[in-house]
Amino acid sequence: MSNHMSNYTETSFTSTDGLRLYARDYAPCGGPARLPVICIHGLTRNSADFDELAPWIADQGRRVLAIDVRGRGHSAYDPDPSHYNLMVYADDVVKLAHDLGIGRAVFIGTSMGGLITMTLAMRHLNLVAAAVLNDVGPALSPRGLQRIASYAGKGEVLASWGDAADYVREINQSAFPDNTAEDWARWARRAFSETAPGQFGMRYDPRIADSIRPDKLKPSSVLARFAFRRLARNRPTLLVRGALSDLIENEQLALMRAAAPKMAYAEVPNVGHAPMLTETAAQAALRGFLGQVD
Repeated sequence: MSNHMSNYTETSFTSTDGLRLYARDYAPCGGPARLPVICIHGLTRNSADFDELAPWIADQGRRVLAIDVRGRGHSAYDPDPSHYNLMVYADDVVKLAHDLGIGRAVFIGTSMGGLITMTLAMRHLNLVAAAVLNDVGPALSPRGLQRIASYAGKGEVLASWGDAADYVREINQSAFPDNTAEDWARWARRAFSETAPGQFGMRYDPRIADSIRPDKLKPSSVLARFAFRRLARNRPTLLVRGALSDLIENEQLALMRAAAPKMAYAEVPNVGHAPMLTETAAQAALRGFLGQVD
């Protein structure tokens, strides 16, 4: 991994509906110009999830942008929670690319970030040069969706960093059985912030979870399947899947491979939803995939 984990510039931009949004901008290490990479995190996460992956990619000569999707991290919360949806998120990414003069990019999307990438392919295919879908696809296992819905948006406020580490471990230990105490502490620093002395809150608007309420949960849709086919049949696409994933299980994997026979595939052993993309298997796949894109 790169030793330049904080080597980024903070940037902000304004969405088309006036929200101030945030991204980390990692400069390439040099060499010939290559397509930039845009990293998009999962439902309750933020750009800090890529604080190891992004500099590793930048060291390979690519500019990397890691966005805080609206309602997360340093991006503004939306006063209208109905805007927390894939179409609006995709429009925000388009605005970021436009403001920075980026006409084409490689996208790496973890979980919800992969769904945003699929939405981009459906509506702005010219922007997408290639895509990495991290443990997500057009059909999702109800088991994983129910697990995510069970904790997302609860608005927990904890009393210490130790409590925060315990909280993320309790939710995620089955997916990351090999994580150490140091790993959970690092995760807590990404997921929580100190909102007041002795108060630690999640770094997202609890209302982002409205879209995955049990009455709204849809494991798949015609639109999602169309978006996936448009992406994976027209652009180089890599699916990275955790071997223990409860969101992309064998049934969902088989559907994706049948719909996109040319899709590249990598499986990360002993990891569930979703790989951090710093694992050996993930990085070997990413290095090979990125090496063929431009």
